Amino acid sequence: MSSYEDCVALISANTTLTEQERTVQLVTCVGGEVAGGVDTFFLVYSASLVFFMQAGFAMLCAGAVQKKNVQNTMLKNLLDACGAALGFYSVGYAFAYGGSFEGGKTTFIGNTNFFLMGVDDYVFWLFQFAFAATSATIVAGTLAERCQMTAYLCYSVMLSGFVYPVIVHAVWSYTGFLSPQNANPLFGVGMIDFAGSGVVHMTGGITAFIAANILGSRKGRFFDERGMKLKKPKFFPGHSIALQVLGSFILWFGWYGFNIGSTGSITTTAASETAALAGVNTTLAAASGGVAALFANLIHAERKTGEATFNLNFAMNGCLGGLVCITAGCALMEPWAAIIVGFVAGLLYLWFSNILVKKCIDDAVDAIPVHMINGLWGLIAVGLFATPRHMERVYGTSENVGWFYEWGRGSGNFNLLGCQLVGALFIVAWVSAIMLPFFIVLNYLGWFRADALEEIVGLDVSYHGGSYQAGADAVKDEHLAAFNKRKQDMLRRRSNGSPSNRSSHGKRTDNFDQDEERGFDRSGAVDNVMAS
Repeated sequence: MSSYEDCVALISANTTLTEQERTVQLVTCVGGEVAGGVDTFFLVYSASLVFFMQAGFAMLCAGAVQKKNVQNTMLKNLLDACGAALGFYSVGYAFAYGGSFEGGKTTFIGNTNFFLMGVDDYVFWLFQFAFAATSATIVAGTLAERCQMTAYLCYSVMLSGFVYPVIVHAVWSYTGFLSPQNANPLFGVGMIDFAGSGVVHMTGGITAFIAANILGSRKGRFFDERGMKLKKPKFFPGHSIALQVLGSFILWFGWYGFNIGSTGSITTTAASETAALAGVNTTLAAASGGVAALFANLIHAERKTGEATFNLNFAMNGCLGGLVCITAGCALMEPWAAIIVGFVAGLLYLWFSNILVKKCIDDAVDAIPVHMINGLWGLIAVGLFATPRHMERVYGTSENVGWFYEWGRGSGNFNLLGCQLVGALFIVAWVSAIMLPFFIVLNYLGWFRADALEEIVGLDVSYHGGSYQAGADAVKDEHLAAFNKRKQDMLRRRSNGSPSNRSSHGKRTDNFDQDEERGFDRSGAVDNVMAS
């Protein structure tokens, strides 16, 4: 039956109504049914856009890595989506929202709706899953070209099933201690993160930062074959700048679902105005961040080398940094403020990207400065630029607003900015407390990093049974010969029932990794393996 027929049948059952009352109730009923359908479609479409960002991350990562690692990188992006779906279905959604819609006392974690039992609002789960998958896939590019498959699947399920949901519960559920929907919000306002600068992007960025420190840099990036630091870090160019640009545009496109979709509804005047503002601010912040990063690097390069260069990678990541930072306040700021916030994001990206290089932290796609630093900046920006008018429309209160607007009121009210800082500290503490020991254990078990020879010949050959295509990357024939020799030796030992070359806790014990533990990079000394 149609919505109209359902409403007619419902109203006809009440015989006490006058004809005018029947007409009014019929219009109200049909309008409500249509509005519910439109809102459901709006969330389904928004979730689809957010999930399409997975393709953007995949293209960006594929273009940024060497050709010998493309297949491996693609599979890891796919595993992000698969792991996030299973993890968020089984326990993630329950930890994030279980039992919180009725309100009540503040809780640290949800405790009902495991495996979606008792859940009727499936479209809300779908939208939230897309967010969880986004948080998980941020790490893919950072760890590219040197991370094992087992570690990646374990991490993806862990982040989306447990770490990320606890942060969601704290900030977005009705009973979270940081939530503005809490009956007694922190400092009277709660942490404002409209679409996830902190909840999604900062969480993924901090995880990437921890993982990159434990995993170490790619062979030859910062250290030579003897473990000595290079005077100038070696740049590993990606094999396709076109794929990187395509990925960036897909991400920008998907971000409209991310930010506009977070309105949750489109059928009221207030909701439609909020959605429109979110879209405008998303566009302006991305544009401003890209321009800022491009020309700031141009000026720096010209003064340092005397040659002006327009760096496309910096422009792309500047746009992404602008998108990350505006996500928290896209519905709460004026457009001019979005331009300022995005401009600062582009500069912050450049600054922290250079710090990572100086500290020899290898981030293949610069996900850490884009997501971690600009996620933090996005939270702070809300505490500075959130306007009374937009806060009233979105959250129903304008008692605590951005610090600059508090000055305009003649007040030094620091409540909102203070909540933002407390929320940022909570995200750092929670992610570090869980993911730091998690990655340390993975590393100890030998499940985290691919061994030296596998990394040198490429993870496509090592993990996916692919064959090396001549001219694809600078892989020497002797490296391939050494890898194939070791592979044949391992197969022969297994067929003879001999123990493999792994210790009791899973680490490889071949010559390559023994040298790695002593600080040597065997990329220039594979002939020794061939001779053994």
